Amino acid sequence: MRVDVVGNVNELRTMDVAGRSAVVIDVLCTTSTIVTALTYDAAAVIAVETVPQAKQMEMKDCIRGGERFDKKITGFEVGNSPYEYMTEGVADKTIILTTTDGTRALIKASKAKHVLAGSFLNVQAVAAVLCELQRDVLLLCAGTQDEFALEDGLCAGCIIEELHRQSYSPIQLNDLGIVLHQAVSQCRDSIPDMMRISSGGRRLEKLGRVHDISYCSQLNLLDCVPEMGEGNRMAPYRGIRGEKIFKSL
Repeated sequence: MRVDVVGNVNELRTMDVAGRSAVVIDVLCTTSTIVTALTYDAAAVIAVETVPQAKQMEMKDCIRGGERFDKKITGFEVGNSPYEYMTEGVADKTIILTTTDGTRALIKASKAKHVLAGSFLNVQAVAAVLCELQRDVLLLCAGTQDEFALEDGLCAGCIIEELHRQSYSPIQLNDLGIVLHQAVSQCRDSIPDMMRISSGGRRLEKLGRVHDISYCSQLNLLDCVPEMGEGNRMAPYRGIRGEKIFKSL
């Protein structure tokens, strides 16, 4: 299995994802939020690139969520903190979500054969799905404003480590993948501390969102693996046999 890591969304080329399973990683907080919303029984999460597009979408039983530069969008019901989705109010609702980097990365990766959302929360489950799909893999770190984000890179390294454990075939990595895998092997037990000192962590701390950093740094808390379908609609991956493979809280 070939596994390549791309450091931020602007570095991604269409040829990088063609025929592959792509995992989009935006730990703080888009992909962590999507995993959480679906675990709390949201019907789906639709990734939307721009605020006007999100405002124009009309559908039954929907909630608009998202942020621009870490601030909730005016007129939207919720922002981009996973805690805003830990409620019965999201059950059976479709979340229309637009964020600064994460939803843009999901849409840009949409030409892949499979597009999954990865975070620290679901590393083990993501690796299991990738092994089931048996395709080459692209791990796309969404980054922050077109720059590499440490937390996304460490999450990619954790997924690589888990693939080494679960895959029956050898794992071939690009250079960034090798570096991130080695980094995780050295700091796996201090990931929450690394999250807090990252630029993204420091930014959220200034906004009083330390609770989001702590939550998003938890490893393998959830089994949900969001997969993108038509219309950039994300729903739980149900396996090759169509079986639901994760448990709700």
